[in-house]
Amino acid sequence: MNKYGAILQFYRRLKYNMLSTNARVEGEPMKHQPVQINGGGAVYFGKNVHLGVRNSPSFYNSYAYIEARRENATIVFEDDVAINNNFSAVANESSITVGRGTTIGMNCQIYNCNFHSLDPKKRRTDTGESKPVLIGRNVFIGNNVTILRGVTIGDNAVIGAGSVINKDIPTNATHKA
Repeated sequence: MNKYGAILQFYRRLKYNMLSTNARVEGEPMKHQPVQINGGGAVYFGKNVHLGVRNSPSFYNSYAYIEARRENATIVFEDDVAINNNFSAVANESSITVGRGTTIGMNCQIYNCNFHSLDPKKRRTDTGESKPVLIGRNVFIGNNVTILRGVTIGDNAVIGAGSVINKDIPTNATHKA
């Protein structure tokens, strides 16, 4: 990264740190690009967690968004997790866990809730049910993947680029979009 890129990223990281509202963050991830952490729940970072990749698209024009929305929500990144640019994870209630040694591609999203009721009469007044998301150890998640509520992805699984994961993926399985 050249001198001007380093200065730009410094101020961008500072801006998103200032916009972050979550006071319950434990651990220190390596923030290669800006990260905004919001909500009233808990966010835990293990050792050697990397957020953002310098030599990858969207490095200068995106950020990671992590929100443990309610007090009882938790998001856990175990040790040695690497996440590419433009990542988001939102836990309304319950939990999202990303296992040790997992690699996540660009533009990935993990949600443990629909955030609106599926019942048309309650769509604007009810968030719907939250269900935990568990991503096992050493999982490889390709670019542009969305992982939805209630999903468990087994250890060593591979999730192909462009996948929408709404059902469990077994250990050592490969899922193609």
